[in-house]
Amino acid sequence: MKKIILPVLIVAILTVFASCGSVKGFSDVMGKEWKLVEVRTGDKDTAFNRSTLSKEGASDIFTMKIEAELLSGVGASNRFTAPYTLGEGQSIEVQPMRATLMAPLRQPEKLREDQFFTYLQNTTEWQIADKTLEFHSKTNEGAPIVLVFSR
Repeated sequence: MKKIILPVLIVAILTVFASCGSVKGFSDVMGKEWKLVEVRTGDKDTAFNRSTLSKEGASDIFTMKIEAELLSGVGASNRFTAPYTLGEGQSIEVQPMRATLMAPLRQPEKLREDQFFTYLQNTTEWQIADKTLEFHSKTNEGAPIVLVFSR
């Protein structure tokens, strides 16, 4: 009997350790500052890429911090906050967003602040891929969009 229990116990422990190391949860992204690095459309085209922005002032736009039940950050010039609720699996529902109302002095050519806010508001699923956080969303017209954030 002891010969059977020990191998079963070892396999069970290894299974638990393997699953803990390979699956990251939403708590792993909380408390960190994230920068939008890319917006991909449904056909994998890149609609926005942070690396194409001029370095001057690019570090302080399209950022997001994730806290327990609250997203906050900066669009092009306005600060925002939005409560969120996690659902089953990797689903997420972003509640109505509050933002300051300053007129943006500059906005990137391929992504306006109002689009960024819309995409965040329409997010339905999150995913951690490598060292990035992806928010799966859609445009107001229903076209799929992926917001890719990095630290």
